[in-house]
Amino acid sequence: MTSPNVEHDRTVDPAEVERYRALAEMWWEPDGRHWPLHVLNGLRSDYIRDQLCHSLGRDAEAERPLDGLRILDIGCGGGLLSEAMARLGANVLGVDVVDRNIAAARLHATEQGLDIEYEVNTAEALAARGETFDVILNMEVVEHVADLPAFMASVNRMLRAGGHTFVATINRNPVSFVVAIVGAEYLFRILPRGTHQWKRFVTPRETRALLARDGLEPVAQTGVKVNPLSRRMWLSRSMSVNYMLLARKPEA
Repeated sequence: MTSPNVEHDRTVDPAEVERYRALAEMWWEPDGRHWPLHVLNGLRSDYIRDQLCHSLGRDAEAERPLDGLRILDIGCGGGLLSEAMARLGANVLGVDVVDRNIAAARLHATEQGLDIEYEVNTAEALAARGETFDVILNMEVVEHVADLPAFMASVNRMLRAGGHTFVATINRNPVSFVVAIVGAEYLFRILPRGTHQWKRFVTPRETRALLARDGLEPVAQTGVKVNPLSRRMWLSRSMSVNYMLLARKPEA
């Protein structure tokens, strides 16, 4: 059942909740509609691990390189990234506003023998109850929220001093309209039609400004390229469409 906090949070778009509720049962089908997320998950998991280990002076090749870190996976969906972080040793809280996503995530984690905490909730509610984290993963979420500044303020507020936050989203420009909307949803049909609204895409400059507003400092950035025919993804210098940013909150 959906938390009452979700229904009344001004950052939540009810239409987006219903769209993802309808897709929730497909999360763990790697050859189904969510195949782009399964491919992306491997790429972004390695990027997150490597960047955190570099910044924190840890061994990325260790069995549990993220051991002891408390990580929030906001907008966790069916738990793909949450499970990847848990396997790297992190203590993970996965949060989503779609109740069926959380149900799917809990079931799969149990089947895999993974101890991951999941809940139906919002960033605003978590921040209000005083939650804090060493790492926050804000991946492919910002383009779906109703009030981006309020959402980012809540997320940034939960980051501990010295902590790191990752933001992944889609740039807003003519190229991204052609690639992420026309190509992905209509030509190649790798995403269901209506998955994205171009006007809600966020430029890297806008994302950095929302991070800087709360005192977070840039650490790294990368673009992500996609070949829908070969189903391959790789990191790129070009941030014209998909991109990831890493920022750090200075020590107090």
